Amino acid sequence: MLSINSYIENLCTGLEKNSEISPELFEKYQVKRGLRNADGTGVMAGMTKICNVHGYLMNEGEVEPIEGQLIYRGYNIRDIVMNVEREDRYGFEETVFLLLSGHLPTKKELENFTGAISVFRDLPSGFVEDMILKAPSKNIMNKLARSVLALYSYDEDCETKSLEYEMTTAISLISKLPVIMANAYQVKKRYFDNQSLIMHPINYNENTAQCILSLLRPDRSYTKEEAQMLDTLLMLQAEHGGGNNSTFTCRVLTSSGTDPYSAYSSAICSLKGPRHGGANLQVIHMLDDFKANIKNWEDEGEVADYMVKTMNRETNDRSGLIYGMGHAVYTISDPRAVILKRKAFELAEGKEIEAEFRLLDTIERLTPEVFAKVKGSSKPMCANVDMYSGLVYRMLGIPDELFTPLFAVARMAGWSAHRMEEILTSNRIIRPAYKAISKEREYVKLDDRQ
Repeated sequence: MLSINSYIENLCTGLEKNSEISPELFEKYQVKRGLRNADGTGVMAGMTKICNVHGYLMNEGEVEPIEGQLIYRGYNIRDIVMNVEREDRYGFEETVFLLLSGHLPTKKELENFTGAISVFRDLPSGFVEDMILKAPSKNIMNKLARSVLALYSYDEDCETKSLEYEMTTAISLISKLPVIMANAYQVKKRYFDNQSLIMHPINYNENTAQCILSLLRPDRSYTKEEAQMLDTLLMLQAEHGGGNNSTFTCRVLTSSGTDPYSAYSSAICSLKGPRHGGANLQVIHMLDDFKANIKNWEDEGEVADYMVKTMNRETNDRSGLIYGMGHAVYTISDPRAVILKRKAFELAEGKEIEAEFRLLDTIERLTPEVFAKVKGSSKPMCANVDMYSGLVYRMLGIPDELFTPLFAVARMAGWSAHRMEEILTSNRIIRPAYKAISKEREYVKLDDRQ
């Protein structure tokens, strides 16, 4: 009898052999892999009034690069952030209200909404013990997805089909996700890192950014500057259109008529992927590799030489990628990266970590030139939000394993808005077609098989 390893190996060999599809067939049958057109643009699969991700113009069939714009419900994210900064306040709760309702809140509406989010932060009785303490996870994203799915069992109205229920559930999950994340991280530290378990009670007077820092830090202390920096990050990552992988995943599940917990947990699982939300951590790993192998970080020639090796799959994770560079939509600039880079410099200036910021800046400036040299392509390329988000998290003392979970905490707002829009406007299950190319075969009796 074959060993289990040999058995699995045989199955995999057979699967690989029977899964081969010639690349030419995709072109022959006009199959748009990744739901992408030949020019890299996305296949139009729906319409939305929630967000516009604008990065290029089509001029007589050709892509014309432009400065990137990110529009939440008609409002430019640059203007939202700028006005929040000017008024020296926090903006994430306002952003969530805007995405969920479609309009900017009045002062009284914002006050009431912020209060509602605080009230909803409490987890069900016994939830932390049963779902987090008793089943610790090394990966916080997996724990977030499992916890959201588990909340279905604590909801007496879990199969209710009404907009009011959907809105209540959305606000509840937006409120609870930071608490689940913090608790899951503390339990992970205790069970897998042999560190002390410190779990603070919720401070209902704190907004989302303050709550996160307060729950993560042993002494619960943070500065206003730190909380506002995190608040800006949450605003920038709250939404990014219906076509990104996790939001589309949420809309696909929603179109089937499933419950909100199933749809949102699937979005979290999508965001975990290194080609999506996990990219910010990949940037930090890449930065650490560059720091360790480049003697003079200020020498652009030395940095460029190492980038060539990286693109040739000789260094870092040998993927050939410069993480944090390039985007499916943005060409000249990613507005989130532009804002975050400015904020990151403000936080890093004059501190030891400024050297790391300048190394990332050098990588950003050199990548288009080096990419053209190595790949022979002049495709416009800009830094995306992941280029500087990881460094900002590090400056805030946030551990690496929480980079992507914090992305999920912010993006929960966008997922919620898109789920409710799908419910209100679509009424059709999302079902793309796949071209079947396997040949019909005659069945062979068991005794006659070789």
